[in-house]
Amino acid sequence: MSVPAATPDRLARFAVSKRRRRTDRFARGMLLAATLIALVPLVLIVYYLLKKGLGAWSVNFFTTDPTGSTFFGGSSIGGIKSAILGTIEMVAVASAIAIPIGLGVALWLVEYGRPTWFAHTVRFFVDVLTGVPSIVFGLFIYIALILGTGSSYAGIKGSLALSLLMLPVVIRSAEVILQLVPGALRESALALGAPRWRVIFRVVLPTALTGMLTGVLLAVARAAGETAPLLFTAGHTNKTNFDLSQFMNSLPYQIYNDVTSPTTAVVNRAWGAALTLVTMILILNLIARLVARRTRLA
Repeated sequence: MSVPAATPDRLARFAVSKRRRRTDRFARGMLLAATLIALVPLVLIVYYLLKKGLGAWSVNFFTTDPTGSTFFGGSSIGGIKSAILGTIEMVAVASAIAIPIGLGVALWLVEYGRPTWFAHTVRFFVDVLTGVPSIVFGLFIYIALILGTGSSYAGIKGSLALSLLMLPVVIRSAEVILQLVPGALRESALALGAPRWRVIFRVVLPTALTGMLTGVLLAVARAAGETAPLLFTAGHTNKTNFDLSQFMNSLPYQIYNDVTSPTTAVVNRAWGAALTLVTMILILNLIARLVARRTRLA
């Protein structure tokens, strides 16, 4: 079959006009400007955190508990060991509760419950919970498990409040990613005789893994940085505590307490704790990305 010759009339028909080229360059310039404007506050925040927080970091800062002596400077104020460990413990327990449930609900909504009225109702309430202020979850746990049972604050109750906070974020983000998996992949696997559950675990989930990890990390990052739910549930203690049934310290609570102190050394500890929290989230993101990449390559 012969190819039509590139005549002048044919080239002129598909040529891009100067006006369209100018419009394209203008649109590209506007997008670049918007990107740079969005990056300015992010860069300033990171710069300010590094400037204020790095000066507070030391071996003693990470290996000692706060002493409670907030009106004396120097090493007498202690570090943030209990806050780091408390945050890791409560967020880990909250993740163990919210992530499996959230992914399970998202899978049901996408794979089984899409056309039903009950699925629409679940989506509606998930969307509502996504916009609920975090303090409401803390108040709910406070009323139900502290006032309702006559018990005291505890780390496990803080974990439950954080899990409620994470749950709608995990469900909504996982549902959106699962809907992006091409239907042809499911149909091909089903046509080969694979049962539905095997299609989900061997085709759908591996395809959506990277996107779901991003949604899970967003939920974990939000939970790790929340102070309000812990005010009513986990309480506060300066000591390192591995018992989730007792009062437990956390980085957000430690920052909240320290930043209002009149003592410069305590305020500097708050900046160091804030930088530590951001660094922990960054490390978690890097590890998750590495795991997702290795899984995809395998």
